[in-house]
Amino acid sequence: MGSIGSMFSKNTEKLGSFIGSNCHFKGDIKTQGTLRIDGTVEGNIEANWLILGETAHLKGDTVSRGIIVGGRVDGNLNAREIIEIKAKGQVTGEITTSKLSIAEGAMFNGRSSMFREESNVVELQAKEKVS
Repeated sequence: MGSIGSMFSKNTEKLGSFIGSNCHFKGDIKTQGTLRIDGTVEGNIEANWLILGETAHLKGDTVSRGIIVGGRVDGNLNAREIIEIKAKGQVTGEITTSKLSIAEGAMFNGRSSMFREESNVVELQAKEKVS
């Protein structure tokens, strides 16, 4: 997949868990850090950040801050911040996020719901001039 992407700042946690390309895992995964998958996972994932390499295949649902899809997902993705589907990425399922990026060549079959985080900016109404 090359670089992880500009969405990861210097403050983002380092890679915490890794499932290699020759690995097939069945079961749910829950981790506080960043999880990178290059193999096959059958189960639901809860992680801070999820990175799916080009050889990854996820069969299950995910809840995360951010998700990068370089491989294949058959399931629902829910990210508080961003979901990015790379050029070779394939997603079949529902997506819920505040920011969505789909590269040219990517496949997305399903439904997306987007929400906006509440802004901290207070709108000031212009006071009418009194003559």
